[in-house]
Amino acid sequence: MIEIPKMSDCLNFVNNQWVKGSGEFSPVVSPYTGKEIGRFYHSDKNDIDQAVGSALKAFHSWSKTPLKERTRIMFNFRDILLRDIDKITHIKCSESGKTFNEGKAGLLKGIEVLEFALSLQNLDTMGKMEVSRGVSCEYRRRPLGVVASITPFNFPAMVPMWTIPIALTLGNCYVWKPSEKTPLTSIAIAEALKEAGLPEGVFSVVQGSRECAEALIDHPKIKAIAFVGSTAVAKSVYQRGTTLGKRVLALGGAKNHIVLLPDANPELSGVGISNSFTGCAGQRCMAASVLLAVGDVEKHISEIKKTASSQTLGESMGAIITKEQKEFLESATERAVADGASVILDGRNAPAPKGFEGGYWLGPTILDNVKPQSEAHIKELFGPVLSIIRCKDITEAMEIENSISYGNACSVFTSNGALAEKVIEQASAGMVGVNVGVPVPREPFSFGGINDSKFGHGDITGETSLNFWSDLKKVTTKWEKQSDNNWMS
Repeated sequence: MIEIPKMSDCLNFVNNQWVKGSGEFSPVVSPYTGKEIGRFYHSDKNDIDQAVGSALKAFHSWSKTPLKERTRIMFNFRDILLRDIDKITHIKCSESGKTFNEGKAGLLKGIEVLEFALSLQNLDTMGKMEVSRGVSCEYRRRPLGVVASITPFNFPAMVPMWTIPIALTLGNCYVWKPSEKTPLTSIAIAEALKEAGLPEGVFSVVQGSRECAEALIDHPKIKAIAFVGSTAVAKSVYQRGTTLGKRVLALGGAKNHIVLLPDANPELSGVGISNSFTGCAGQRCMAASVLLAVGDVEKHISEIKKTASSQTLGESMGAIITKEQKEFLESATERAVADGASVILDGRNAPAPKGFEGGYWLGPTILDNVKPQSEAHIKELFGPVLSIIRCKDITEAMEIENSISYGNACSVFTSNGALAEKVIEQASAGMVGVNVGVPVPREPFSFGGINDSKFGHGDITGETSLNFWSDLKKVTTKWEKQSDNNWMS
């Protein structure tokens, strides 16, 4: 069980110092208890100006620091995160509702991206080539300047760690606005970077909600913005930022499908699909939310239900982020039943863990015979709810999968390689899994969806992310007159 930290104030981090925001404070409430565990002070435009101003002052020196020296600080950062991993995990779980194991796994995934950034000193060596007699061309990578990131509540350490290591290692200065629901984790990460030796102004944190985010997007000195959140907000951030001429990569929501075929291994599919929709209490953009059940798969569904029923709230499954979200999920279940679905596993009355009865708890819920046009299929519910749609064949299943505007993930459970390949080719998703419930790529393979799950080009991690956080300067050099006469003369 997680340990709830003592009450703490979440301040802004500017010039390696903690500074109180100019606005009023709002409470930080733990999903485990329903009680206040901290508070943050809202930042206004002047606070944003202060953070960006300190970053601008630091940029010249930081961008001129040799890559190997910047990497050495990131190595220190990694060591500190691993040293304090349990402490940070308890903090992030207490404010996000994750179990300890989920919280630790998320931080380790973030450290994996950090390790990719550490490899850039050896991998990203650019290139130089003699293109004609006495003439050479080369690439030189240059940081953008001051960049910003706006991150969600559900992964308060992992998602920012998708961008912090790469952006900083490339020589940018970075301003981070964490979710107002989970600001405590930002304190631990900022302190770790400070201890690692990061110079003043290179990394800043600004606390706040919508006003703070909009001021950050609008600031004329911010060159690039990364965002992760709901599709509606991601699209708004992308439009607002790009209208101002900024580089924006905004990741949105998802409605991920799993195609279940009769020849799939029942035990493998039962565990994989159950863990996909119950992990992180379903509050992740890679969770399975729709099961496209092709043909006779009753024994497989029984295994899914059996595995899901074995989850223990507070131990193997975490809490829902807010009381309002819990109530929304419960009402969404009622609406699905009104639309003709049946509840074959009902988590609405699941017992809360002892000592945490005031928290926001919802057990695994499975809806069967969901109609493709219903809310339970079309809308991202963001909770431990699996909607089963019955399909006569794989063609119908893929038509349903393709009908959704999102495009994050799709998986297939089967023993047939040809059918798996058909799903891989036809799925309208940026990330596809075969007998994998959560097809998150591992570094250096990048994370990113398509369609309404992503606005912008490239991915947020992996090799393609380098071109988001930097520019390529192309240099052509000639030192003497060529002996021949061609177009390069």
